[in-house]
Amino acid sequence: MLTFAAAVFFLIVTPGPGVLSAAGVGSGYGFRAGLRYLTGLFIGTNIVALGVISGVAAVVLAVPVVRTVLMVASVGYLLYLASRIAFAGSKLAFIEAKTAPGIGSGLLLQAINPKAYAVNTTLFAGFPFAPDNLAFETIAKLVIVAAIWIPIHLGWLYAGATLHRLNLSETAHRRINHLMAASMLAVVALALYAGLTPS
Repeated sequence: MLTFAAAVFFLIVTPGPGVLSAAGVGSGYGFRAGLRYLTGLFIGTNIVALGVISGVAAVVLAVPVVRTVLMVASVGYLLYLASRIAFAGSKLAFIEAKTAPGIGSGLLLQAINPKAYAVNTTLFAGFPFAPDNLAFETIAKLVIVAAIWIPIHLGWLYAGATLHRLNLSETAHRRINHLMAASMLAVVALALYAGLTPS
């Protein structure tokens, strides 16, 4: 169980679309608006987890056209987000829009987020610790994942909201924007690599 918890921590803490966008919403709109977005991410990641556990995700993703559509949508969204970050100018707003992204935006991101499917597949298909009681193991894994997922994402959101409140120079704003954009582009590159690599 400790090995599973460690795997959860390291798979979730690494920057992906969820945590980076949580920081972005926090930086652009503040902590309270970010909590609504984070609620959508959390619901979305649990829907993905249930899809993986039930096998529905495997059946749906086995259809090449569906896999391609999800990959194109995911890469397109991540490229859009990276461009918004890179061209944010002197404002420290990783995501610019007239209204703050809400629950629906978080749900949508998780639905097309390749990392959400990869992480949940890794966690729920591997790391058995109660092979004689699959129901207990599945419920325990869901609880452990939530107990680690929530503080990590709240931490990223808080970091973004904290940056929002700082009075940074224009140069510092640009550097942070470029670093965040480069991080998102790295996620895009990894998603493309994973999508193009034969199984």
